[in-house]
Amino acid sequence: MFIQTIKNDWGEWTLLWNDDGIVQFGMEKWQGKEAVQAKELAGFAERLSDYLQGKPVQWTYPLALPKTTPFRRDVWRALQQIPYGQTKSYQQVAELCGSPRAARAVGQACSKNPVMILLPCHRVIGADGSMTGFGGGISLKEKLLALERKRCQTAR
Repeated sequence: MFIQTIKNDWGEWTLLWNDDGIVQFGMEKWQGKEAVQAKELAGFAERLSDYLQGKPVQWTYPLALPKTTPFRRDVWRALQQIPYGQTKSYQQVAELCGSPRAARAVGQACSKNPVMILLPCHRVIGADGSMTGFGGGISLKEKLLALERKRCQTAR
């Protein structure tokens, strides 16, 4: 397992990967002992920088996500279908997963997302448009959505 710390104007990010793909990505510090400091995952820091400058990025790195429930996997797949700069409610994601009454379970699946931005759970909001829970904090969620929306508006 390899670890890379990426520092930029947004803060300090931690990327963890193994031979199968990215295991974890976010702003929390990795506490595990089995990770070895590595120079970098080829091009990842540059793609992150591009994204944080408002450029749409195709995240083509393989993900090595943890074993989880089939529903959580469905939610994580649905997150990848939410277009850049757009949002869906927890209810809408539940409907996409074939479980229209499972909005709270969608929230739980989002809270367990190990790779923020790559599985864009920041694009999931309350049914009334409110900003609700996000592992990086509500202010980061708002900042990411504002960044994406601004890019979408200037692209028109």
